[in-house]
Amino acid sequence: MDNLPEQVAWDILGRIKRTVDKNSVSLTCKRLHELDNEQRKCMRVGCGLNPANEALVSLCNRFQNLEKVEISYSGWMSKLGKQLDDRGLYNLSVSCPLLTDLTLSYCTFITDAGLSHLASCSHLSALKLIFTPRISGFGILSVVVGCKNLNLLHLNRCLNITSMEWLEYLGKLQTLEDLCIKNCRAIGEGDLIKLGPSWQKLKRLQFEVDANYRYMKVYDRLAVDQWQTQWIPCDSMIELKLVNGIISPGRGLACVLGKCSNLEKIHLDMCVGVKDSDITGLARNSSNLRSISLRVPSDFSLPLLMNNPIRLTDECLEALAQNCTHLESVRLSFSDGEFPSFSSFFAWNSYFSTKLPNTGTCSRSCLFV
Repeated sequence: MDNLPEQVAWDILGRIKRTVDKNSVSLTCKRLHELDNEQRKCMRVGCGLNPANEALVSLCNRFQNLEKVEISYSGWMSKLGKQLDDRGLYNLSVSCPLLTDLTLSYCTFITDAGLSHLASCSHLSALKLIFTPRISGFGILSVVVGCKNLNLLHLNRCLNITSMEWLEYLGKLQTLEDLCIKNCRAIGEGDLIKLGPSWQKLKRLQFEVDANYRYMKVYDRLAVDQWQTQWIPCDSMIELKLVNGIISPGRGLACVLGKCSNLEKIHLDMCVGVKDSDITGLARNSSNLRSISLRVPSDFSLPLLMNNPIRLTDECLEALAQNCTHLESVRLSFSDGEFPSFSSFFAWNSYFSTKLPNTGTCSRSCLFV
């Protein structure tokens, strides 16, 4: 193995995808060990990292070209040893100068002080935080201020984020392309107006609200006026997913639905207030749509819906068939309670079987649940 041409050795390592196999190959000879250390670009560690801080430094010194690191403590218990803390995150920022993508999952020992060390990672472009309860908005702000190339930010169950200065700064930075906010109780749809000019660069937005906290963030008059008066350019948006939101005319993300002219994929899951006219307007403005998935409440007795009931009629399906010539997947489902009449289903199927072929649409999937 020591006499193999360098290109052949690199090709061998490049064909090995599983981490356990790479570790085994690197033990066969010194040369492959050195090449693996040089080639390794990504690393995933977690509960087995013990002692955490020292072990992480050792791994970073071994793999000096790391670009993507995931640290996950899912399933962690105290008997497994201490988790990575703020000092460990400092060591990571110093030892991985090429770091571009970092995921922290269930890292309950890391605070704002530790997260602020990432500001020195000038190449960091993607940050994902999953259940990091001790990190607040100030920690996020320190990262977005220091990392000027940040274009992907995912926040999942970050319950301590209450201040929104980081959203305003991202709006001014205008580098964000992918934003995911899931079950962060203090962040409401009204706060997203702070993105300002960054809406023009945003390509993917996923916003999910805990159903139990759907009504916690009440719109004030100023927020409503901002959504109605501020120009929100969404020409770059290609993927939009909203879960448990409130779609109300002139408020929040309802102002975005009709402005995504290049949208390719949309998923609306249990979004209270979605109307037939919303889907019709979306179909007419987003001719590049390839996939649409709607899951709506079938119980129309909710107080919010009494004066403005949800309706999915033939009109919206016809608009999709006539305007979205690239449509490949359609999924319509209802959560519970009574379902629409069978005549409605026959009407919908009729439109997608007769209208789509006439418009040249290649519909690969059409599902009614």
